[in-house]
Amino acid sequence: MSGKSISRLVRAGVMAAVVLTLAACATPDPLGSLGTGDAAHHAVVRTGRFAVQVVQADGKQDAVQGGFAWRDEGSRLRLDLSTPMGATLARIDASPAQARLTRSDGSVELAEDPDALARRVLGADVPVSGLRTWLQGRPLPGTPVEGARHDAAGRLVWFEQDGWQVALERYREDGTPGLVRLSRQAADRRVSVRLVMS
Repeated sequence: MSGKSISRLVRAGVMAAVVLTLAACATPDPLGSLGTGDAAHHAVVRTGRFAVQVVQADGKQDAVQGGFAWRDEGSRLRLDLSTPMGATLARIDASPAQARLTRSDGSVELAEDPDALARRVLGADVPVSGLRTWLQGRPLPGTPVEGARHDAAGRLVWFEQDGWQVALERYREDGTPGLVRLSRQAADRRVSVRLVMS
């Protein structure tokens, strides 16, 4: 694989990490090292597979897929992305003080929060904060929701928020969706994200 292809793969992987609010000897510690104690006991943990496709206005496409591990302790968040073969693509750590992106090559980006990190890395606004609630089958509080649809059981299955179309499917016994599909059309690109929970 050429250096240019690898760069495009990592950029697409980083986009997935930043949207969903990153090898070798530079691989970060495993997700389980985030912490223990009461906060860790009440953490929201999701693992599964992701696929991201970005289609530019000129027709060029970037796509990446692999695994993810999401751990949200409320005040702290960690998101790891890996290739289908298990190699780390990137990690995001977020706390009230800052958001930190660590790429597989060891390079680091810092910002005051995940949304600001998304703007810095991607050059576009991506509602990372929304993903924290979308993964739980709810829209982001305090932000307008359009076109909300519910299934026969009253569960939210589709809505639009912050310019993103969000589809929630395959609800599980814990009341959270097993499949989350996101899409956004901007002037210069269309982004599609698919998250399948294990």
